[in-house]
Amino acid sequence: MVADNNTFVRRLALFGIPLAFGVMGLKLCAWWVTGSVALLSDALESTVNVIAAFLAYFVIRYAQKPADDDHPYGHHKAEYLSAVLEGVLIVVAALLIIREAIPALQNPTLPDAPFLGLAINGLAAVINAAWATVLIRVGRSHRSPALSADGQHIMSDVVTSIGVIVGLLLVLATGHAILDPVLAILVALNIIWQGWKVIAQSVAGLMDVAVSPEEAEAIRQAIKENSEGSLGVHYLRSRRAGAATFVAFDLVVPSTMSVRDAHLICDRLEMAVHDAVPGTRVTIHVEPENEMAHGAGIELSR
Repeated sequence: MVADNNTFVRRLALFGIPLAFGVMGLKLCAWWVTGSVALLSDALESTVNVIAAFLAYFVIRYAQKPADDDHPYGHHKAEYLSAVLEGVLIVVAALLIIREAIPALQNPTLPDAPFLGLAINGLAAVINAAWATVLIRVGRSHRSPALSADGQHIMSDVVTSIGVIVGLLLVLATGHAILDPVLAILVALNIIWQGWKVIAQSVAGLMDVAVSPEEAEAIRQAIKENSEGSLGVHYLRSRRAGAATFVAFDLVVPSTMSVRDAHLICDRLEMAVHDAVPGTRVTIHVEPENEMAHGAGIELSR
């Protein structure tokens, strides 16, 4: 099942490469027929999308490599590195847009063949919106930070395209050509904000962020319902690394319990936690009941 999921995520990332090239081609065509600096800014962001698509594919392949002697916990965190870099690329794209827009403020011009250009750009936006929705949903359901970041990046591109289209319609309606570069700058500022959010989320993953409150509660409930024979659990902690989740806790058992019986309880708890949060890797430290006097635990079962 895990292998099938990995293959699906990898193929989805691979398909994103030719799609990114196709969308970039459409946007460059829209700029070519109009000469609009706002449409050029949109096309420039798409060049970053192409780089990001390549990056996401190769990093996802690397992150799915099995654990080895040098990486005994796997290579999952590589996806966070990809997501951070993608956030940086989003910001770079915004800066490129601003660089193109500032000179146009001094000499604004009305775009040529505007309706054809807008139609082409609109088609590119529709394709991007559909693709970004797929990437974000699959990235979240399969816990792929690189895929989610790529989807968020493309969704920011959709916002850019919508802003550009609305802005150019305003330019045509009012005849104020300066709205074209002004719009491009406003769009760039929004892109910078989107890039910052991608970076912040990815850095949290690199810092071993805990599972979500909902998942934490599911883990606690699974332990409560399957800890029969033990005296309680304490020092429960978790961390997320890409598609993998790591959970560890101390299990308190009667001091007279045999190793075999304690092992059976551990097996049952590991399976229960894995069922509650698929893909979880569980580490359990067994302690005799006199350790309960040390304090600090959360008694989940008696």
